Amino acid sequence: MFEVKTTAVASKAETYRELAAQLGGLLTDETNGLANAANTAALLYAGLGDVNWAGFYFMRGGELVLGPFQGKVACVRLQLGRGVCGSAAEKRTTLVVPDVEKFPGHVACDHASRSEIVVPLVKEGKLIGVLDVDSPSRARFDAKDALGLETLADIFLLHSDLSHLAD
Repeated sequence: MFEVKTTAVASKAETYRELAAQLGGLLTDETNGLANAANTAALLYAGLGDVNWAGFYFMRGGELVLGPFQGKVACVRLQLGRGVCGSAAEKRTTLVVPDVEKFPGHVACDHASRSEIVVPLVKEGKLIGVLDVDSPSRARFDAKDALGLETLADIFLLHSDLSHLAD
């Protein structure tokens, strides 16, 4: 049995180092992308604190389609270039949004979300999808979160066969 180690009193850098170690151990010897996405979302949701949604969208037929996540029910399909997820995917750059209500074209899947961070998943130059994390607090995410989540996304991509989840 795997138990998420919480890091409530740790710095962000320590939190992400611990989450990276846990994720690496969790995904070792497993390549199933669906299982790995589910466990990664659960780890982030339990381990980050002050988040109300953590999960994945994968590229299917030219749009982002909902993958494994933790949190309230979510939008199933998102267009490239629209909202935080679609913009991060289209630009292939991590977006940190301190106040989603001020983001042009924000897609509100959960009206309780106030800030968001989205990391594009790119493998061998191909856009696979995005890792999306929301918080009910404004300005919850910053550059340290971007670096930490990009590292976790790299670990996820390294261990996961996503050929059946993304075009």
